[in-house]
Amino acid sequence: MTKTASPEPTGPHFFAAADLGASSGRVILGRLEDGRMTLAEMARFPNGPVEHEDGIHWDSQHLFTSIVEGIKRAQVAAEGQLTSVGVDTWGVDYGRLDEDDQLIEEPFHYRDDRTVGVVESFFSRLPSAELYAASGLQVNPFNTVFQFAADRDQAGWERTQTILFTPDLLTFWLCGQKRAEVTIASTSGILDPRTRQWSPKLIEHLEQEYSIPAGRMLAELVEPGTVVGETKPGLLPTPVKVVAVPSHDTASAAAAIPAQTPNFAFISSGTWSLVGLELTSPVLTPESEAADLTNELGADGTVTYLQNIMGLWVHNECRRVWAERGQDTDLRQLIEAAAQLPALQVVVNINDERLFPPGDMPARLRMLAAETGQELPDDPVAITRCILDSLALAYRNAIFTEQELAGKQVEVVHIVGGGSKNELLCQLTADATGLPVVAGPKEGTALGNLLMQARACGYIDGDLPALRAVARASVEVTTYQPGHLGLPTAAWEDANRRAFPYKK
Repeated sequence: MTKTASPEPTGPHFFAAADLGASSGRVILGRLEDGRMTLAEMARFPNGPVEHEDGIHWDSQHLFTSIVEGIKRAQVAAEGQLTSVGVDTWGVDYGRLDEDDQLIEEPFHYRDDRTVGVVESFFSRLPSAELYAASGLQVNPFNTVFQFAADRDQAGWERTQTILFTPDLLTFWLCGQKRAEVTIASTSGILDPRTRQWSPKLIEHLEQEYSIPAGRMLAELVEPGTVVGETKPGLLPTPVKVVAVPSHDTASAAAAIPAQTPNFAFISSGTWSLVGLELTSPVLTPESEAADLTNELGADGTVTYLQNIMGLWVHNECRRVWAERGQDTDLRQLIEAAAQLPALQVVVNINDERLFPPGDMPARLRMLAAETGQELPDDPVAITRCILDSLALAYRNAIFTEQELAGKQVEVVHIVGGGSKNELLCQLTADATGLPVVAGPKEGTALGNLLMQARACGYIDGDLPALRAVARASVEVTTYQPGHLGLPTAAWEDANRRAFPYKK
C-alpha cells in the first residue's frame, strides 16, 4: 500500500451539498481555494423507512427541514458567503404533487413490497428485451417504471399532476422549480440513455396499458450542472443558488473519482455496491441484458455502465442481528479478525434476492452456503470473511463482464464511499481483479456534488478531467497492488464455481 496526495489556484468559495443516503443524510460545506476542495460536515440526521398502513415510506418533510437547518449552519460557517446548494440521493423513488403542488402522500420506499408480482405482469404486456432496448436498465422490482405500475391504484393517483424524483422534489421545495435531472431520471426505466430524453415508446406504453399520463406528469429534463433557481424568499437568511448536480448519488460519486486515465473501473461502495465503467454510449445488447447490467447516465454526456450489487447492506444487517443477540459488532475488530482467516473458504452469491429484505441475514447466508455444498459457521468473524470474499468475487465478475461487453480494457479500479476504508475488501478486490485498486475518497458523493456546483457557478473551468484534477488535489488515497494475498487466478475461478455451481 502506498499513500498519495495531490496539489492545485483562488478563493475561498463556499458550497453546500445535501447528500442523502438510505440510513442517514448530511449537509456538507465545501470550501474551494487554490484548486482544492475541503469538506466539513454541518449536519447529520437519520433517515430510513417509516411504516404506514399501506406500506413503507420515506419521511421527505423531515429530510427537507433537516437540509434547510444544515444549509443555515453552512451559511454561518461560510460567514454569509455560501454560493449554492445541490441535492443528491438514492435513485428510483418519487413524490406525487397535486394541482396545487402539494405532496399527495410521502414517497414510497424502494424496499416496500407492493411491487411483488408487478414485474411479471409488466413483461406480459411488454417483453423484457423491449424494455431493456429502450431504457438500458437492469431489471429490479423497485425501478420507477414498475413502481408506477404498482401505484396506479393507490389513493390519490387520479389527483397526481407532477411526479418528481426524491432529489428533484427536495430541489423544488428549495427553489420552486420543477425539473427532472437526467442522472436520477435514468434510474427510472423510462429514459432513453441514447438521447438522454424520456422514451416516447415507454411513455406511450404507460399511457395505453396502465392509463398513466406519464408524458404530462414527468418534469422537464435538465443536465447536471444546471443552475435551476434561487432558494425561496424567507427560507434562508440570504438566498443562494440551487444547482441540479448529478442528483443520483452514484453519478455524483463518479464525477469525483480521482482518475488519471479514462480506462478505469469504479466501485461506489456503501449500502449498495455500484460496480461499473464510464462510457460515452450505452450498451443495449441482449448479452448486456442477460448479464444484468445497467446503463445509467452521468455528468457531461457520460454513461455509467454498471451492476448493482447488494453491498455492505448484508454486513450491516448481520451486525444488527448480532447486536440484538448481544454479540460483538465492532466493525474494525470484525474486519481485523476476518483478515486472519483463510481466504475464499466459503463464498456465496452476494446478490441473491433473498439477501435484499431486512431479516436474519446470518441465517440466510448460512442457508445459501449450504445450498451450494458449503458449511458456514454461525460465527460473526467467519460470516464477515464470507461476505467480504463474496463481495470481491462479485466485483471481479462484474468488471470482467463489463470489459468484455463494452469492449473496454481497464487499467485500474477506483473505490469510493464507505467501503474505501475497508482495507481487507480493497486488497481482496485488487487480488480478485488483478488490477491496482485506488481507494478514496470516502466522501466521494458529496465531493462530486460540490465540484459540479463550483463549475456551474463559474469557479472551476473545464470538463470531467478538470473536476477530477481538483478531486485528486483535495483527497488522500491509498493504492493496493494485486498479489498481496497470494491468491492465484485458479483460486478465484474455483470460488466462482462454488458460489455459482449452476453457471456454465
